[in-house]
Amino acid sequence: MISSTGTSLSPLGQRLRVLLSAERAMGDLRCYFGIALLPGAVAFTGSRFEHLAGGGDRPGIADRITAEDLVAVQTLSVAVPASVALDILEGRLGAQLSGLLQAIPWDIDMVDADADVVAEGSPADQVWHLLCDQYGVDWVIAGKLLARKRPRLLPVYDRVVRCAVGRPPSFWLALHAALREDGAALHRQLLELRQAAGVPETVSALRVCDVAVWMGHRAEGHACPR
Repeated sequence: MISSTGTSLSPLGQRLRVLLSAERAMGDLRCYFGIALLPGAVAFTGSRFEHLAGGGDRPGIADRITAEDLVAVQTLSVAVPASVALDILEGRLGAQLSGLLQAIPWDIDMVDADADVVAEGSPADQVWHLLCDQYGVDWVIAGKLLARKRPRLLPVYDRVVRCAVGRPPSFWLALHAALREDGAALHRQLLELRQAAGVPETVSALRVCDVAVWMGHRAEGHACPR
């Protein structure tokens, strides 16, 4: 696909533009976040993911994982294993994660960050590998915990989204490139979709992307492999 400026778009960028342009995208966002619901309808529990207890990146707790963060992850239908959760809250793992979180910026969107912030070996990558490789946490859960702590910088990426958009060698780097290409057109599309749906600005562009893709692919009834 060639953009309006004549530049070639990445496969992930192409796929996301198509998915986010679907007629149902705005309605899916409104449904998920509980905006103008019909009587008797309820928002998805995941609509509380970023807002529970003031958010995971609020001043004072942005660099440590709290019990509220662990509950927030559960709103996305996963749970940090109890033994790992206790080590985070009361043990050595919590201190390790806090040290790494201090090196991950909390006040920048992925589109504006340098690629090395989400590259292999970065502090964010180290957190992910620490949880997955040393503590046996499922990759989806580790990613959602990181997204809770850095919602503007790190995306939710689960099996449904992976089924919808594919498996690039590094989803973080592929998404970073897709957001920046063509003058950051994809990032602007996400912000415009957020505004049109009436989703609060406290919901990041990355989360808008995740929800729109997840809702649309889930509704199509795809059997997504683990």
